[in-house]
Amino acid sequence: MGSVAASKTRVLAVANQKGGVAKTTTVASLGAALAELGHRVLLVDLDPQACLTFSLGIDPEDLELSVHHVLTKGLPASEVVIETDDGVDLLPATIELARAEADLLTRTGREHVVRTALEELAEGGTRYDWVLLDCPPSLGVLTVAALTAADGVLVPLQCETLSHRGVGQLLDTVHDVRRFTNRGLEVWGVLPTLYDGRTNHARAVLDNVAATYRLDVLEPPIPKSIRFAEAPAVGRSILSTSRRHRGADAYRAVAASLTQR
Repeated sequence: MGSVAASKTRVLAVANQKGGVAKTTTVASLGAALAELGHRVLLVDLDPQACLTFSLGIDPEDLELSVHHVLTKGLPASEVVIETDDGVDLLPATIELARAEADLLTRTGREHVVRTALEELAEGGTRYDWVLLDCPPSLGVLTVAALTAADGVLVPLQCETLSHRGVGQLLDTVHDVRRFTNRGLEVWGVLPTLYDGRTNHARAVLDNVAATYRLDVLEPPIPKSIRFAEAPAVGRSILSTSRRHRGADAYRAVAASLTQR
């Protein structure tokens, strides 16, 4: 554990402005898998729908304070972070976050609000090995702030014909962030989700994306499974609800490969 703790915090934004690509499932599952490997993990819910918060067993309606107060009111993140049953910490979201886009639009340095919050956590003595940012399904202020705070971007992608049309737009945003606010940002690759290995079509879409955008494809693909839909209902990740499941094992394998980067 010592060698893990000594390393630099790695911040990974999980982004795709198209909904329904298993983005939140990916954040929750990778977070739980990294925690299983002995890493200290913080998940940050930047989606006003608060799906990540809900899926970790926390009702956003019950929260007085959330990431909204950290980003727009300057509240220290340490006062908002919650420990969850999955062994990861969470900076939760509520519907109030929908106002944050508007609140931040006119603010100087708005691109840096997430980075600043994470830096202040570290300065206060709270060290994480991994911070995973669950970006909202848009390319607005909050996604740009997440990309500005991140070392890498992971793009979950459902392997269907039209689902990759948004990848180009996301990469344009990444390019702009690199130019203006975060020179070191790297695209770590595409993660195939909701993958049906029985169809040649899914593989063809994947190969096409990899070739078109010159992106790495992270292996193994995450298989389509009803269990993923069931897990959030009990407020745990699939790694807890279905310990021996190919979906859970796929996320474990992806998490292990991320730690080798």
